[in-house]
Amino acid sequence: MTEKSADAFRTIGEMAEALGVRTHILRYWEEQFPMLKPLTRAGGRRLYRPEDVALLHTIYRLLHSEGYTIKGARKFLTSGGAKAAPVPTPVAAPAPAAGISVDLSALRAVRDRLNAALQAA
Repeated sequence: MTEKSADAFRTIGEMAEALGVRTHILRYWEEQFPMLKPLTRAGGRRLYRPEDVALLHTIYRLLHSEGYTIKGARKFLTSGGAKAAPVPTPVAAPAPAAGISVDLSALRAVRDRLNAALQAA
């Protein structure tokens, strides 16, 4: 299967798979988050634009990673919190304890693979 362009529209099934949730969850989020308005086609087919995709990823992160409730996440997003959220800055790692060796090339390889996976998502 070929990967879609970042600018391509996504179906509800594709988004559900990408986020690891069921399609009814995405429909529920559309009810709970008024700023989430996918395009609808004949027969009610939903098509998520790139900005909808980014918003869905933010909603997922708020609910599943940061522990927000639906109400709290909605308030955060309507108050412009997603735009005002600080971007984490990298922190220098502390030096390893005496006698412990660290393979920096292996750590960099893991970091690069994780970055590539995030870019592909």
